[in-house]
Amino acid sequence: MPQLPDDLDAVAVRTWCSLALEALGRERTEIDAINVYPIADGDTGTNLYLTVESAAAAVEAVFAAHETGTTTPATADAVHAMAHGALIGARGNSGTILAQLLRGMAGVLAEGSDADHLALALTREIG
Repeated sequence: MPQLPDDLDAVAVRTWCSLALEALGRERTEIDAINVYPIADGDTGTNLYLTVESAAAAVEAVFAAHETGTTTPATADAVHAMAHGALIGARGNSGTILAQLLRGMAGVLAEGSDADHLALALTREIG
C-alpha cells in the first residue's frame, strides 16, 4: 500500500480529480448498465462523470488563477472549488449525493490537510 504524504496539497486534489474523471470516463457505460439508485434510467455513470467533470474544471480554474505567479493554490481553495464545482454541475441523484459528500470532505480538509484530517474526511458521516 502506498505511503500517505504528510500533507494533502492542492496538486494532490487536482490529481485526484483528474484520475477520478479518467476512471469514470472509462467505466461510465458499465456503471450506467448496473443502473443504480434510485431510478432505473441507466445514466448513473454519466451523471457521476459529468459531476466530476464540473468539479475538476473548478479546480483547474483555481490553478489557472495562479499561473502568472509563483504560488500554487491553498489546499482549502482547491477542495472548496472541487466541492462547489461538483454542486454546480451535479447531475441526477448520484451527482447530488457525490457533491454533498465532497462538500463534507471539503469542510474537514479546510481545517487541516494532514493525513489525520484526510482520514476524518473520508470517514465522517454527513448529516
